[in-house]
Amino acid sequence: MHVTQSPLTMSNLPSEPEFEQAYRELASTLENSTLFKEHPEYRAALEVASVPERVIQFRVTWEDDQGRLRVNRGYRVQFNSALGPYKGGLRLHPTVNLSMCVPLPRPRYVGRLPLTAHSLKFLGFEQTFKNALTGLNMGGGKGGADFDPKGRTDAEIRRFCQAFMRELAKHIGADTDVPAGDIGVSGREIGYMFGAYRHARNRWEGVLTGKGLSWGGSLIRPEATGYGVVYYVEHMLQHAGRGGFAGKRVAISGSGNVAQYAALKAIELGATVVSLSDSKGALVAAARDAPFTPEHVEQIAALKVERRALSDFAHGGRYTYVEGARPWVHVGSVDVALPCATQNEVSRDEAEALVRGGVLVVAEGSNMGCTQEAIDVFEAQRREKGSEAVWYAPGKAANCGGVAVSGLEMAQNSQRLVWTSEEVDDKLKGIIKNAFTTGLEMSQRYVQAKDGELPSLVAGSNIAGFVKVAQAMHDQGDWW
Repeated sequence: MHVTQSPLTMSNLPSEPEFEQAYRELASTLENSTLFKEHPEYRAALEVASVPERVIQFRVTWEDDQGRLRVNRGYRVQFNSALGPYKGGLRLHPTVNLSMCVPLPRPRYVGRLPLTAHSLKFLGFEQTFKNALTGLNMGGGKGGADFDPKGRTDAEIRRFCQAFMRELAKHIGADTDVPAGDIGVSGREIGYMFGAYRHARNRWEGVLTGKGLSWGGSLIRPEATGYGVVYYVEHMLQHAGRGGFAGKRVAISGSGNVAQYAALKAIELGATVVSLSDSKGALVAAARDAPFTPEHVEQIAALKVERRALSDFAHGGRYTYVEGARPWVHVGSVDVALPCATQNEVSRDEAEALVRGGVLVVAEGSNMGCTQEAIDVFEAQRREKGSEAVWYAPGKAANCGGVAVSGLEMAQNSQRLVWTSEEVDDKLKGIIKNAFTTGLEMSQRYVQAKDGELPSLVAGSNIAGFVKVAQAMHDQGDWW
């Protein structure tokens, strides 16, 4: 197959900043490895795999509590189905878009919060390779709408979800596309959407994941992403000879499901958690002997269910609230940093602050949580410092636990079975171990490294996910 453009060139497309960032991060690691030298045919595969199989946009009309007509845009990006049905979350947020002509701010000041757009194309692209790393039969997709659930009543959210699903139901199904919850889409929204799908299609099937436990949901699903990133970091620490979580200081951003359960699992394993955050600011432990407790994490979780800010948390002066900031430059010396809020939440300056603070491991609980400049800082340290280096893990590997348990929910639905918490947790641990091991081995195979240098998990994970998807596409005639 003749390749018409360099894998790093996309000049024929409109500006798509977040997608271009994700694409270049993948393509550059493939270029800098020996993969294309050993398998030049994979250049053709990358060109094909970088284009979504289908992009769906539709109108959502609904009625607010005052009887006024409202209209929103709904989207589903069905990126790749070579490994299985499209799989990926639905986001409800006013900035949801397809990443076309949406410039992202690049602030040079340290620790402040930029506005963030939610690009579905980049998320679907990342999801494809993340799902491949789970070893389960799932393709990649992402969707959502530019609807803001904040400030809306339960009745308004129900009417919106039902209207949204009336259109989306035409394009999804248990063997076609299985969405899940994401930002702005919790169990409540999944319930409304599932009910609307069931009525529209006259079918009860595992078409959505994150369902209620009494109607097809899986145990451990809410906890899975947070637990998974902690399990992944455990493997990193052990492989590098740095012990486990016991005694480690852990900085976490975010305060949603991922951050909450990452914090609870880290504390359970003996770590000290020193920060959480939300879109308005960061909450940082004021003293080394006053870290977050499980009780306080649970109180914050209850606050978030009510869609209230961290600034409303009554902690009696135990923590310092830093308005408009992320935690990274405010936490001091930490061993582990877990970005668990949103994309591009660690800048170059913040990465350098973490390195100065002696961080050992940075692992993304969020999708593309670090800017490319931040990743460059961590990877340069990894190459220069040998076994003493900072070790960075990308979200497509470190946070694949959530979609892994979604895949397990799909399996339970297909068999009409319910597994115990212990069964699901054991399977999750096995999937995370395999994702870590596969990325490690592919890095050792295709990425040149000096003696004593920690393998590049970002390169290894990118190569592992890409090769699996590319080979399936080749076998099915999608490229040749």
